[in-house]
Amino acid sequence: MNDVTNRRVILAAHPVGFPQNTDFELIESSVPEPSDGEVLLKTLYLSLDPYMRGRISQARSYAAGVEVGQTMVGGTVSRVTASQHPKYQAGDIVLSYSGWQEYEVTNGQGLHKLDPDHGPNPISTALGVMGMPGMTAYVGLLDIGRPQTGETVVVSSAAGAVGSVVGQIAKLHDCQTVGIAGTTEKCQYTIDEFGFDACINYKDDDFSEQLSRACPNGIDIYFENVGGKVFDTAYNLMNDSGRIPVCGMISRYNDTSLPEAPDTLPRLMRAILTRRLLVQGFIVTDHGTRLSTFSSDMSDWLKSGKIRYREDITEGLENAVATFQGLLRGENTGKSVIKVSQEP
Repeated sequence: MNDVTNRRVILAAHPVGFPQNTDFELIESSVPEPSDGEVLLKTLYLSLDPYMRGRISQARSYAAGVEVGQTMVGGTVSRVTASQHPKYQAGDIVLSYSGWQEYEVTNGQGLHKLDPDHGPNPISTALGVMGMPGMTAYVGLLDIGRPQTGETVVVSSAAGAVGSVVGQIAKLHDCQTVGIAGTTEKCQYTIDEFGFDACINYKDDDFSEQLSRACPNGIDIYFENVGGKVFDTAYNLMNDSGRIPVCGMISRYNDTSLPEAPDTLPRLMRAILTRRLLVQGFIVTDHGTRLSTFSSDMSDWLKSGKIRYREDITEGLENAVATFQGLLRGENTGKSVIKVSQEP
């Protein structure tokens, strides 16, 4: 028997409102040896993403939720430490979905072997700019937003893993790019590091006026990550035939009930009709046919320095809950990652 101990974070209770420490539990258990057709994975990096809040809610969503007592879900980069599977051998680095734990025994289904020599490099970017967040930005902007030269693109949560990439791809398509973030420091970083033309703090009292001044020709594409007052302000500035890819609504993720129909709803519906707006929600896993093109384009952009990224890396699985809470508060800049164990 294997004497290795696995630490994992399970859901202890479905959160009511903002997730509390007591909604999670860090437990230990033994790790079995892989049987025929199985591999033992050791987690190197764990991705933390806003969608996880929806997975621990009991409300209906696009994917099955985490039940009480189950391991928290999440994408991982892992190393094969033992294998009884013909396609994998010890030492292989794989993209996996092991969740919030240090080890997993799996039958190999859904694993994607990473090339240690040709990328992604560093391997943690397989969870960020070269992974799900990067592809979310790519598909949402290019396939739904369809940017054209000279258009104005506004991006909420512009300093985050998705928003920062959206803005940079928009700049590659010769668009005027305006970001929205939650602190002055994030706004400045978004301009200096990611090349946005402007960035506005939505917490400022005159946010609406600032956004209007930053978009003198109106908004052609609004990439939605936030909802709430940011959305209400942005859609009022949309041009005719504007496009709104809806990627997330993080401002509403901790609500305990649906809000009453706001006074702005009739105005939104009128704007959609009279300005012929396209408002389209999307889930990146529905766009698997774009993976090859995304991987090729993003790899080229990174190598040429046309796309920059930032990883917000925290050491230790024991810090996953606090980091996740910080993510929901908007404390991260760039991709939030937990370094669970050392690379080989």
